[in-house]
Amino acid sequence: MTALLCLAAALAVLAAAAAFALAPRREVVTEVAIDAPPAAVWAVLADPEGHAGWNPFLVAMRGELVEGARLANTMRPAGGGEMTFRPTVLKVVPGRELRWLGRLVLPRIFDGEHYFLLREHEGGTRLVHGETFRGVALWFLDVTRFRADFEAMNAALKARVETAAGAKR
Repeated sequence: MTALLCLAAALAVLAAAAAFALAPRREVVTEVAIDAPPAAVWAVLADPEGHAGWNPFLVAMRGELVEGARLANTMRPAGGGEMTFRPTVLKVVPGRELRWLGRLVLPRIFDGEHYFLLREHEGGTRLVHGETFRGVALWFLDVTRFRADFEAMNAALKARVETAAGAKR
């Protein structure tokens, strides 16, 4: 009986390891052209406290945008509800890239690497805004629903930056 229990436990551990190793991966990517230089876009995007004034999706962001720092971000998806999560800042390249990793409990349950890439484009900025999701929870969750939230955030960022840029001209 003990050997059978040990075999069952070993098989359960192997099954769990396989599930985590084979956990699905999904990506949501959006883009927007902004009629302002990357520095102007960065000034708005990289101001955590300022998000409450313009961002319909990340309605609160607290913390320092320093690699390794933890943020306290509150998101309000269009589908309803509000959730505060504490991602770790992975990369900060002023005027070019911001990236953080949010995680639900343990690695590979539900991880999201959120990113913003800013590129000079035709006298303005091309913003690529996306998130790569990984984890076993993706077998049950449809993360493509976040596309509309990302696009709403992009539109609000564009409006905020272009209004400020127009006022300075």
